[in-house]
Amino acid sequence: MISVEDHLARILAAVARLAPRELELLEARGCVLAEEVTSPVPLPGFTNSAMDGYAVRSGDVAAASEASPVVLRVAGDIAAGNTEHLTLPDDGCLRIMTGAPMPEGADAVVPVEQTDGGVDRVEIREAAGAGQHVRPAGDDLQVGDTVLPAGTVLGPRQLAVLAAVGRGRVEAVPRPRVAVISTGDELVEPGTVPGFGQVVDSNSLMVAAALGELGADAHQARVRDDTGSFAATLAREAAECDAIITTGGVSMGAYDTVKEVLAAGGEVTFDRVAMQPGKPQGFGLLGPRRCPVFTLPGNPVSTLVSFEVFVAPALRQMAGRSSEVPTVEAVAEHDWTAPEGKVQFARVSLRRSGTGWSAALAGGQGSYVLGGLAAADALAVIPAEVTRVHAGDRVQCRVLGDLEER
Repeated sequence: MISVEDHLARILAAVARLAPRELELLEARGCVLAEEVTSPVPLPGFTNSAMDGYAVRSGDVAAASEASPVVLRVAGDIAAGNTEHLTLPDDGCLRIMTGAPMPEGADAVVPVEQTDGGVDRVEIREAAGAGQHVRPAGDDLQVGDTVLPAGTVLGPRQLAVLAAVGRGRVEAVPRPRVAVISTGDELVEPGTVPGFGQVVDSNSLMVAAALGELGADAHQARVRDDTGSFAATLAREAAECDAIITTGGVSMGAYDTVKEVLAAGGEVTFDRVAMQPGKPQGFGLLGPRRCPVFTLPGNPVSTLVSFEVFVAPALRQMAGRSSEVPTVEAVAEHDWTAPEGKVQFARVSLRRSGTGWSAALAGGQGSYVLGGLAAADALAVIPAEVTRVHAGDRVQCRVLGDLEER
């Protein structure tokens, strides 16, 4: 057997960041920016009002108060979207809307709440200092400022600022395209009531969903236990995708099609990894494009654990992100046993405990127990030298999903 660390290191040494390409902004959501973006324009692009109110000279309203309002003529309106260069009249003010350009000569905005709301003449009931409720041009970004550095993950806020400075496309690392191939004559589509000897193909659905959560693009392919069909599917996907994941068919069975086909080509190395669950693992590079292929065990818990431990870090690296995964320290709520000489990935439920976390086993721990897996928040990583966890022990937990939702 090899260690978890050695198998992961071999995978990470073999996979490289995908080549960046130009993407439209929404297409780049969740991707890693591959260029530094500088601003070609100031932001805001023009001095504008931060409030609905009246554009004034601050000196004209310096004496205004509730008891002694200043009365000004309203010379017109400036709506948001106005593209005229207007000038404040000498003897009055202009009614202005939020986001509308400030007229030349005005240096403050009096909010409508501090007036009587007049249309032709307005009573100003509070003084306004210079700059009050005014957004100066370039207050956010100046021409040439760095908008976003390379390496930024592009979420909604980052896409907004890119759009604001006029960018419609950016160079970014694309989301990995991943084929999920499940094999087995016993498999039937989700939504089908399985007959005797049949099994619903929940594994590929689970992996595809996990890929989506990770930010990868996934599609599924189901193949019968036929070496020719499987080999043809592999060749097609290796030519079109950035990675391939197979589930099942990698142990010592007589009908393990995945292992039979891939072992014959000498492209994939199969190992027993010192972990529980998920001991049978395979990894290699296929075809002229050297497409990474991950062969995961078929039991559903083993499949997901293997995905989280080996596939997810590799795909993060391919997407230009850190391969590190979020972990939290939690206090074990009760005792449990762990296998000697293997890293245990125990399925646990996390609970807030004071300022920290506590962890309890989530249902049965068998590699086929989907109910316990569904109830789990995290994988408690128990080192190979530990054979028993005691209540009160501190354990490191790899978070599944969004910890903030707990």
